[in-house]
Amino acid sequence: MVLLFVLGVVLVLFAIVLVSMAFTAGGSQAGVNRSLAVLEAMTTAPVELTQELERPFDERVLKPLQQRLLAVGRRLTGADSSDRLQRRLDYAGNPRDWNADRVVSVKVLAAIALTAVGFALGLVLGADAPILVLMTLGGLVLGFFTPDLYLYQTAYNRSEKLSRELPDAIDLLTISVESGLGFDAACQQVSRNTEGPLSEEFARMLAEMQIGQTRSAALRGMADRTNVPDVKSFVGAMVQADAFGIPIAGVLRVQSSEMRVKRRQRAETKAQQVPVKITVPLIFCILPCLFVAVMGPAALQIIDNIGGR
Repeated sequence: MVLLFVLGVVLVLFAIVLVSMAFTAGGSQAGVNRSLAVLEAMTTAPVELTQELERPFDERVLKPLQQRLLAVGRRLTGADSSDRLQRRLDYAGNPRDWNADRVVSVKVLAAIALTAVGFALGLVLGADAPILVLMTLGGLVLGFFTPDLYLYQTAYNRSEKLSRELPDAIDLLTISVESGLGFDAACQQVSRNTEGPLSEEFARMLAEMQIGQTRSAALRGMADRTNVPDVKSFVGAMVQADAFGIPIAGVLRVQSSEMRVKRRQRAETKAQQVPVKITVPLIFCILPCLFVAVMGPAALQIIDNIGGR
């Protein structure tokens, strides 16, 4: 009886295994059939149905993600943030062809990324709960304002380059106009023979004049895209000369002389600031090393003499 019971159990288990294998084979065959049906449907489907799958990755994933980040960023920054960001982008020279919407999206994305980095860093360092919260919030704030800091620094560097390049550009304009060229041709010489943000601004001004804008409007647009007082002063003088019919050569000569004087004054101002700026590194870096080099041997000799007694 025991042998018959054992044999019956073995036969039942064998039957269960056979049934499961049959179902598995049937499921695999059904899965293969479904895959073949999908492939056949994709090859015979209309263009409208397959067009969504054939779109590039950035259109299917990146652009919808950017739109969601943009919606969140607009809620956080306010309705008038686009105008302010566009003004900052103009001051920075529109780096990498960015626009205000892209900057807002990057602000939100950087905030999310640095928040995660701050939280993970706190966990790795084994920080307490208050420190962990502080690091997470610090990453959030730093990530959200990092694009603003980047735009500010880029705009500052560009303003410094414009201030340095403007006197030389006005000298070239003066020479070109006095040699017989018109103002537009002189500006073209500046854009061709120089490099930097000022050359780009002159090239853009000429392009705007070629598409139909007046000279005064193109000059005012160049002044609006910068925050350098010297550029605004130069543009104002050129606009007034164009409006009242004043000879351009005389105005350029006066502007060239003024810009050279201002450049010399800026150099003198920076030279006078050197003693003040060098005080901190002198006190904390240079004088301690000097004291160690001068007083060190004497201190060691005193210590040896005291120890010998």
